[in-house]
Amino acid sequence: MDQFIADFLLGKYQQLHSQFFSCYSTLINKTGGILSQEKLNAIQSALKGGELKDAVDNIEEALAEAKNAFLDVAVIGESGTGKSSFINSLRGLSQDDEEAAAVGVVETTMEKTPYQHPKYPKVTFWDCPGTGTPNFLPETYVEKMEFAKFDIFIIIACTRFTYKEVQLAQEIKKMGKKFYFVRTKVDSDLYNEKVSKPKSFNKERVLQQIQDNCLANLSSNGMSDTHVFLISNFDLDDFDFPTLEETLLKELPAHKRHIFMLLIPCMSDTAIEIKRNFLQTKLWLETLTSSVLSIFLHPSFTLGFDLSEQEKCLNLYRSHFCLDDKCIEETAKNLGISVSKLRSSIKSSNFLLLTKDDSIVAKVMKYFEACCSTNGGLPSTFQLLKTYFLRLKFLNTVADDAKIILRKTLEKKIQRE
Repeated sequence: MDQFIADFLLGKYQQLHSQFFSCYSTLINKTGGILSQEKLNAIQSALKGGELKDAVDNIEEALAEAKNAFLDVAVIGESGTGKSSFINSLRGLSQDDEEAAAVGVVETTMEKTPYQHPKYPKVTFWDCPGTGTPNFLPETYVEKMEFAKFDIFIIIACTRFTYKEVQLAQEIKKMGKKFYFVRTKVDSDLYNEKVSKPKSFNKERVLQQIQDNCLANLSSNGMSDTHVFLISNFDLDDFDFPTLEETLLKELPAHKRHIFMLLIPCMSDTAIEIKRNFLQTKLWLETLTSSVLSIFLHPSFTLGFDLSEQEKCLNLYRSHFCLDDKCIEETAKNLGISVSKLRSSIKSSNFLLLTKDDSIVAKVMKYFEACCSTNGGLPSTFQLLKTYFLRLKFLNTVADDAKIILRKTLEKKIQRE
């Protein structure tokens, strides 16, 4: 990926169209990316024809769509199935936080309730009442709940899925939208099984029995060839929650993936790597667009290196990985250690130290000198390269720190158990 940018700046445009898709595919891994297949085709076609500005226009359009995207998630289920806990977990809130959805409240209305994500206000989770009312009709329910506005449908149950949930799923399918069956409280099922059958208890066997039972129940109600995700709202790193995240990312429209990625909790190495890959892809695409601007608008265009802007970028990455000051304080409290001790174990909170990295300067000089020998070296090239490599350093440091915090959290969890 770095070499692709260097070749771009050095004016080696001939091979860009063949390399672009390869580099982009490597970055997005298996979760999809910001660019739709239509955009990818348009970019490759423009690069092949030497139309750099057209290629960048498509990239900028995709980045703008991702930045401005709204995400509305419908969570459907009866009272007591764990809807509120599920919503709170995805919003990064505990049950006693002031903005948390009320848990254990008996449903008395047929109105949906919106809950915005505290960090990402363009994401709204909608608590939709269940189908267990005498007058329930799937057609009127779909209209009343305004299903057309939702991007994702999570259908939740804590025991079995009924014929009414299957009817709803079929209505959603008719709209050409995706739905996902989620079976909650499997941690409680495992605990009860372990207490009642301590000698014969087998975790994997119990989970398979729950899965098989859910699938058989759905099949008997007319819904086959589907999947049920088993989760615990209190252990999002366990069971099928990581698989649910990856599935949603792959199946969301391309411009909606980025905002969903941001709200994924850093509760596993997989989740952290998903965030790293998405943000690296975004950085890479942004650098390509800046490169073209430096070519087409030179000499009037100059990309300055503003330290305050770099610090903002670092702080944004820290926020995305739950390593901002507030999160660090909360994590230290949960771990039972001082904030200073926790900070001493990570590197991303020391902005000045990261910016003084000599290896970045050396890397930038290597490419800049090559660029100078090729086309005289544009004034903005050095700054652009420096910004790219520094921000890549920020991102990798923050992601590595998130894994350190994760290890400490898991160790503390094991000690408590």
